[in-house]
Amino acid sequence: MLSVLDIFRIGVGPSSSHTVGPMRIAARYRRRLAKLALSPDMIAMIFRGSLAFTGEGHGTFRAAKLGLLGFRPETIDMAKAEAALAELERTGALPDGTRVETVVDYEQPTRLHPNEMQLIASASGERIDGRTYYSTGGGFIASHAQLSRPAENDLVQTDQPVPYPFGSGAELLAICAAHGLSIAQVMLANEDARRPRETTLAKLDRIAAVMMDSVDRGLRASGPLPGPLGVERRAAHLWNKLTTAPPNEREALFDWLNVYAMAVNEENAAGGQVVTAPTNGAAGVIPSVIRHYCHDEDGRIQDSMVQRFLLSAGGIGLLYKQRASISGAEMGCQGEVGVACSMAAGGLAAVWGGSPEQVCAAAEIGMEHNLGLTCDPVGGLVQIPCIERNAIGAVKAANAARLALHGTGKTVVSLDAVIETMRQTGLDMSTKYKETSQGGLAVNVIEC
Repeated sequence: MLSVLDIFRIGVGPSSSHTVGPMRIAARYRRRLAKLALSPDMIAMIFRGSLAFTGEGHGTFRAAKLGLLGFRPETIDMAKAEAALAELERTGALPDGTRVETVVDYEQPTRLHPNEMQLIASASGERIDGRTYYSTGGGFIASHAQLSRPAENDLVQTDQPVPYPFGSGAELLAICAAHGLSIAQVMLANEDARRPRETTLAKLDRIAAVMMDSVDRGLRASGPLPGPLGVERRAAHLWNKLTTAPPNEREALFDWLNVYAMAVNEENAAGGQVVTAPTNGAAGVIPSVIRHYCHDEDGRIQDSMVQRFLLSAGGIGLLYKQRASISGAEMGCQGEVGVACSMAAGGLAAVWGGSPEQVCAAAEIGMEHNLGLTCDPVGGLVQIPCIERNAIGAVKAANAARLALHGTGKTVVSLDAVIETMRQTGLDMSTKYKETSQGGLAVNVIEC
C-alpha cells in the first residue's frame, strides 16, 4: 500500500505535476548519472504533452533546472535556489560545467501519460544515456519502465506488508466492520508497519503546520501574483473585512472557508511552500476545512482532530490514486479539486464522529458533484479559475459532510462507483480540457 505520507507531501507551487514532479525527475536523473559514473558535457531536457503546453506558466522548465542543480521540493531553500538558477541562466551550465538544453516538443505525442519528460545525456556530441519519465500527479513520478509494468491486481503492490491492505472502498469498509475500526485507525495501523507511531504522528503534525503556515502567509500577502494576467491577491483584503467587522449572517460560513482556501492557493500561485493535498492546484481545500473546523473553543488547532482528519482523508486519497488518477492532465480538475473535495468531505465527516460508511458517503457526495470538472487554466497559470475553484471546493466539502451525517451511510452510488465514473469521464474528456490550456476558459477569456 502507498502511505498516507505519499498523498500529503510538502512542496513548492504552482503545480505538483508540472513543478514538483519535473524537479524530482531531474534530480533523480542526476543521481542516475552519478550512479553510472557518467560525465556528460550536455543534458537535454525534452518536455511533451501537458508539460509542453503549460510548462512556462506552471514553472516547469525552471523547476526541472532546479532539480538538475540538486534541489528537492521538500527541503528547498528558495533564496539559494534563485541564486543558483540565476547563475545557470547566466552561464548556461551547471556548476560542474555540464551544459543544459531545454526542448519543448509540441509535435510528438506522449506515450504512457500526458506529462512526459525525456532526459538525454551526451558527451562530445555523442549520446551516452537517455531516460523517459512521467509526472503522474501529486508529485508522483515514474520511469517509462515503471509505468509500462502492468499491475498484478487491484492492490497497490508494496515490498512492506501492512496489516490491512485494501484496494477498494468496499474492502476498506469490510476491514472496518470486521475489526471494529475507524478508517483513521486502519490507516494508522498500516502506517505503524512502516515506522514508529510517534514518527508518523509527528510527520502528520508537520504537514498540518505547513498547511497552516501557508494559510497565514496568504492572509498577510497582497499585490499582484506573478505572470502576465496581473491577478491581484484577494485573501488578505477579505480577511481584513472578516476580522475587523465580522458579519453575522449565516452565509459568513462561506467567507471563512473561501478566505482560507484562497490564501493557500494564492501562495501556491506565487511559488510558495504548500502541501500537495492531493495536488498543488488543489492545495487549498483541505487546509481551509481543517482551519475552520479542527479547533477548540479558543480557536487553537487540535492535533488529535487534525490527525484523524488527515488519516481519514488520506485513506480516501489512496483509493483515487490507485483506482483512477489525481493528475489534471489525465482527469481534468475533477482529479484535483474534485478529489480534494472528496477527501476533505470524508475527513470532516470523520472529525464530526461519522461512521466509516458515513465517511465514505461524504467522500462520494464530494466527488459526485465535481464529475466532469475541466482543467483549463488561463494563460497556463495556476490562477484562473484555480484559486476560486479551491474556495468552492472547500464549501462543497463541508456541505457533503453535513449531508452524509444526516444519512445512515447507505447510498445508491458507492465511493468505488463514483471513483470509476471519474476515471471513465477523464478518459472520455477531450485533451484540450485537461491542463493544456487549449480549450475552455483558457481560450475564451482571451477572445473576450
